[in-house]
Amino acid sequence: MLEDCKTALERWGGVHDLIDRWLDERRELLVNFLELKEACDAELEAVSKSRIDAFSELLMDYISAGHFEIYPQLREEARAFDDDEALGIADRLLERLEMSTELVLAFDADYESPMRCQQNLTRLPAWIDRLVKGLTERFMLEDQLIARLHAAHAPDAAREEARAQTRV
Repeated sequence: MLEDCKTALERWGGVHDLIDRWLDERRELLVNFLELKEACDAELEAVSKSRIDAFSELLMDYISAGHFEIYPQLREEARAFDDDEALGIADRLLERLEMSTELVLAFDADYESPMRCQQNLTRLPAWIDRLVKGLTERFMLEDQLIARLHAAHAPDAAREEARAQTRV
């Protein structure tokens, strides 16, 4: 997953400052996630609420930035170039992203208070497994969204390549 993040950053870095910052946030999120997973694997009872809160905060910030900053900006770019096909693809990708958004919100709710964190600590390894699956798919869908909606203003050859890679 971390390697995919590097690839996406290399591929889309420099396209837009907003996307650059967001991909940097994704990398920070993944590093924090791996540290939480390692701590959980080493000694679950020693995982503190503050460590879970730090991860959850990064996760919520990342998800929020996507929904309220990145996705609307990408849609606006496609609209500016009258790319109705890209907008249709965006609608389908955004719909699929909702599942992982719901997963993240449920995780955040399970660990929001000290009492809930204590009650749900034994479930943390299962949550981590679910988050691996959900975030892996989310990052793949987001990369497709970036590829397709930025292709609206790419040269014809790059646009066709992006369309071929992002058929939904």
